Amino acid sequence: MALVAGSYERFIWGFSLKTLTASSDSSETLALAPLFSYPAHTGPVRCVAAAPRAGLAASGGADDSVRLYDLPTAADLGPLLDPSAAVSALAFYSRGPVPRNLLAACDDGALHIYDADGFALLTTLRAFQRHEAVEALAVHPSGRVALAVGRAGSLAMLNLVRGRRSFACRLERPASAVAYAEDRDGGDRFVMAAEEKVTLHDSVDARIIHEMDCGKRVLSFAPAKNGVLYTGGEDRGITAWDLSSGMVSSRIEGAHATRVKGIVVFDNRNNGSELCNLIASASSDGVIRIWDVRTIGNAKPTPLAEANTKARLTCLAGTSLKFDEENQMKRTRCIDLGEHS
Repeated sequence: MALVAGSYERFIWGFSLKTLTASSDSSETLALAPLFSYPAHTGPVRCVAAAPRAGLAASGGADDSVRLYDLPTAADLGPLLDPSAAVSALAFYSRGPVPRNLLAACDDGALHIYDADGFALLTTLRAFQRHEAVEALAVHPSGRVALAVGRAGSLAMLNLVRGRRSFACRLERPASAVAYAEDRDGGDRFVMAAEEKVTLHDSVDARIIHEMDCGKRVLSFAPAKNGVLYTGGEDRGITAWDLSSGMVSSRIEGAHATRVKGIVVFDNRNNGSELCNLIASASSDGVIRIWDVRTIGNAKPTPLAEANTKARLTCLAGTSLKFDEENQMKRTRCIDLGEHS
């Protein structure tokens, strides 16, 4: 498993989640081992994405570029320079463990669609009229459609097969995040965050099923395959919501000392057959933590692992790919932050 984080200071960080065994009692602990860190962009890193079960990641910056990374070898694969504005959202579409497409949305409303094999630009769509900036992006598990929310309050559905916008409307309040999700019964849903509210919608007719009040502004969320949505933001905690009832199922109070800027739910292991109980969170003070969701019900759970980048983190993404540890040790390059300060 691996994580990628971006920051206002232009740096990108990669970490692998390693299991350490104590020689004295053979007990196992988790640790976030650094893969790389360096100034990947010439402006703040706006977004990151990772293929859920592959070693491929991408970052988008305010410098109008996308950069690609191979996580098992800790290699920078180079930039994509097609965007003509700041890259505000990224999403991979994968079929099984194989990433098929990368979608990059920009502040000028453009949505660039790449083939994940070679990263040739397949097409560019206009998500919104009047060049409204795209704030967030989500690809349906089928890969046939995507949702985009705009900074001025628009919602658009994009037909990725025909390469055109199929639906657009105005929201009551601008949304800052969108994602596809399933409830406990396998219902096809999507969620949107607007200020302190998160709404659950039916994917067929977009009707609101539940509205969840998080108390303070939501800055990040991540759905899990067991019908749970994890949210975080200005309340500095992590809340688990049951999407079938729209009620809080558990919560970590004070998960971080500052705002939660990113949450990652690790995909199920063994090609989806084995449940993974780990989630990751990142805060604006640079701290990344790993949690076991089975302990969230405790009064004050302890993170399983932690890393401090000492930077103002803006985004977080992760992959459930299990690295070959021997090859990783041989090929990992870890660049000290001090060399670039």
